[in-house]
Amino acid sequence: MKKNRLSQLGLASLLALAGMGAHAQSNVSLYGLADLSVGRTQAPGGQSTNSVDSGKMSTSYWGIGGKEDLGGGLSAVFKFEQFVRMNTGAMGRFDGDTAFSRTSSVGLSSASLGTVTFGRNSTPLFVSTLLFNAFGDSFGYSPSIRHYFSSGTVTGDTGWNQSVMYASPTLSGFRFGAIAAFKTGDAATDGKNWGLNFSYGNGPIAASLVFQDVKKDSAVAALDDTRTVQLGASYDFGAAKAFAQLGSIDNKTKDVGYDIAGLGVRVPLGAGAAIAQWSLIAPDVGSDRNTLSVGYLHTLSKRTELYAVAMSDKIDNLGTGKSYSLGIRHKF
Repeated sequence: MKKNRLSQLGLASLLALAGMGAHAQSNVSLYGLADLSVGRTQAPGGQSTNSVDSGKMSTSYWGIGGKEDLGGGLSAVFKFEQFVRMNTGAMGRFDGDTAFSRTSSVGLSSASLGTVTFGRNSTPLFVSTLLFNAFGDSFGYSPSIRHYFSSGTVTGDTGWNQSVMYASPTLSGFRFGAIAAFKTGDAATDGKNWGLNFSYGNGPIAASLVFQDVKKDSAVAALDDTRTVQLGASYDFGAAKAFAQLGSIDNKTKDVGYDIAGLGVRVPLGAGAAIAQWSLIAPDVGSDRNTLSVGYLHTLSKRTELYAVAMSDKIDNLGTGKSYSLGIRHKF
């Protein structure tokens, strides 16, 4: 019995040492964001609804990510990130959304050569759009995000399945990236899709130029062929940070084009910041859409903030949609 106990202690010690060795070479973390609010939502020309909502300022999600040092400056990296509706506990952004629809990728990263990831990756167009507007990635209140990704202009999702993405290292503030998706036959990622991005960030100034081309599979009529070009920029004056975006979208399936312009500002104020963002969609055919959002973010800690936001969303010849939310956003 004593011998067995000694053997068990020895085995436990070896496992502990092995765990310590693995921990020294790799790093795995659990992280995410929880966003809940109460307020009113109204689309242009539609009826208003009052509700408790998840993800109005940032889509709620949780994720597991890791990095293993392989030596020689090379690392293996992975991410599994799942959206969640905090008001109901349901998985995904909407019914039918897949389990890890935010990100599901694995790849290799080098400080000198850049990073290559395979799987489901966020597109450079989405990342550029959220970086260069005052409301970030808010599908509820960012005019820029709404006009590009939920107004029927850009086709395809914010992330592409079966994709390969490359991100270069930063050199004197400059970066380059590319993404390509293989043909899948589904509406979210139809294949023959590609994107390129060029960016600069140094001191108070930042800018990006993005190209994206989406082609549909003839078997999936829901996805149009679209080509998008977007230029974004920001400048931090100290007392305020200004944002600007200018984009052009060519829908080749419907033979219609869209011009999208946006301006925004973030002003530090008290224990938080006041934010405002305006955006305009001007289609070749049809009515213009003007959207203006304003709000205040009150910082409680590095990870938690309260927010109060309001939006006026107008399409010509329709009534103006008026929405507002009071909420909390917590990062972990």
